[in-house]
Amino acid sequence: MLAEKHLNELRNFAEKLADAAREIVSGYHAKFYTEIETKKDGSPVTVADKECERALRAMIRETYPQHGIIGEEFGNENTDAEFVWSLDPIDGTKSFVSRVSLYGILLGLLYQGKPLIGVIDQPMTRERIVGDSRDTRYNGVPVRVSDTPSVDKALLLTTDLIDCETKHPNENWNALLHRARLFRTWGDCYGYLLVANGRADIMADPELSPWDLYPLLPILRGAGAQVTDWNGNDPLNAKSILTANPRLHAEALEILNRG
Repeated sequence: MLAEKHLNELRNFAEKLADAAREIVSGYHAKFYTEIETKKDGSPVTVADKECERALRAMIRETYPQHGIIGEEFGNENTDAEFVWSLDPIDGTKSFVSRVSLYGILLGLLYQGKPLIGVIDQPMTRERIVGDSRDTRYNGVPVRVSDTPSVDKALLLTTDLIDCETKHPNENWNALLHRARLFRTWGDCYGYLLVANGRADIMADPELSPWDLYPLLPILRGAGAQVTDWNGNDPLNAKSILTANPRLHAEALEILNRG
């Protein structure tokens, strides 16, 4: 079992990584234009993504050379290590290149293959949420998910409406969408920040990569959220995610899988 002192040390280092990433990303946000490349999967990447991940990797190698790294831009290294860092320097690149602050920096740490610490940082609004599955803090203040009792009273979020309709045609997404009191595409990692601190109620994404998922689980669980894939399975090795307070999650999951 990991000692509390060691956990605090690792949590503090995760915040140092977030501080460094915030400085790099906010500098590029202030520029009028950032050069964009298109990756093989069709998704965009910028010089800000790459510079930020290089800097974070260098900090990890210097401080914890025995740790592994999973990164969106430069691949994986030493993933069999006891501790493995997960890096997504800019989650929500489409929002970032549009200079809309619905993106964020996603950092996570796995311990013996399981998510231990997660960080979401939005550099322009200076919001940060950090969780370790037991405790989640928003700008240093403990937070919990909302106590909204039913979907018809809930604010439902997702990242991309078209993805919800096309990537999970067997799930009843439209029924959930139309049952909710409000629906917005305040997505990518910022939507999970809103759910974890109780400002939104449900977040549903049809597809995530490991570097998206690993930081989210300690944050959401530490805030009291229930988290599964769209079929109610363990989300750790899944691609989709559904999260809300436990009562709301159960109803949303039933609606998604009805019929």
